[in-house]
Amino acid sequence: MDDLQKMASELAAECIAVQKEIGDERLFIQVASVLGASSQTLEEAFLTNVRTKMAAEKARAFLVETLRVHRASTDTNPHT
Repeated sequence: MDDLQKMASELAAECIAVQKEIGDERLFIQVASVLGASSQTLEEAFLTNVRTKMAAEKARAFLVETLRVHRASTDTNPHT
């Protein structure tokens, strides 16, 4: 991973953590604006990282819920 991607990935992870803590799912837009004022290249890499990390989190949550529902529907009597 090159320096740009590493910086973007670390910033994205930090931003997502702050978003969760403060309850603002759109904070990354503001951070991107700050980045874009200095570096469009870093802004684009950051946005890509945030979006892919957020999408992966949503996909994982979907898989967990799908598996939970499946197990609940097939586990009608777990003690037999």
